[in-house]
Amino acid sequence: MTWTSDLFANAWPAEETAAHLLVIFNVVAALLLGLLVGYERSYHGRAAGMRTYGLVCMASAAITVIAGYPGFWFGGNHLFDTVPDPTRIMQGIVTGVGFLCAGVIMKEGFSISGLTTAASIWATSVIGIVVGVGFYGAAIALAVLCTVAMLGGSWVEGWLPSHQALAIVLRFRVGFVPQEEVIRRATQKWGYDIAGGTMAINCMGGSPEWRFVAVSLRKRNGASLSELAAELTGFEGVESFQISQARN
Repeated sequence: MTWTSDLFANAWPAEETAAHLLVIFNVVAALLLGLLVGYERSYHGRAAGMRTYGLVCMASAAITVIAGYPGFWFGGNHLFDTVPDPTRIMQGIVTGVGFLCAGVIMKEGFSISGLTTAASIWATSVIGIVVGVGFYGAAIALAVLCTVAMLGGSWVEGWLPSHQALAIVLRFRVGFVPQEEVIRRATQKWGYDIAGGTMAINCMGGSPEWRFVAVSLRKRNGASLSELAAELTGFEGVESFQISQARN
């Protein structure tokens, strides 16, 4: 028994064992906090879910915490007595996660989706960094605040004064010449106004296509999507159309 204890003590000195346990505690705590934040995205059916958030947070914490123990790197058999700069490590983490965030941002016409998911993934990496440097209370508070902001943010946005924005695409029949003034009067009649700088006109095969964003004149005062669809079905010269929420 004594021989076994001595062998273990030589292979795993007490100081090194304590450092390993601290690293393990940090990565497990970061994983749990990342899963907490990611649950909101999974609940709403987003592409990036609990596993993505948990892995990002855990990896960020692991990279940060091992920077604090350079003496144990490579089993203590390091060649250079250099101390890593934690700020550079943090900078590398947030930059690298930024590339991951770019992959979840999608743009289709005037609609941009995935910004909230990208921002929350980036925030999760920061939570992992905060765990790695040992500010556990701050990390828990940040995780809770991120979750509350994502869960309750949409409710707050719906309660505050705002204007609905719709991305509208109108395709006119071949040879028809649409008039901008007519379209503007029609959108105002439906409770909307064409947002400045959003008008785009294309023509393919002699069929004009108009794209623009219509913003409601007053909160919840514009016509609904179904009402607009019914109006556009009988609109002069319109062969086909597409209406969607101009999300960003």
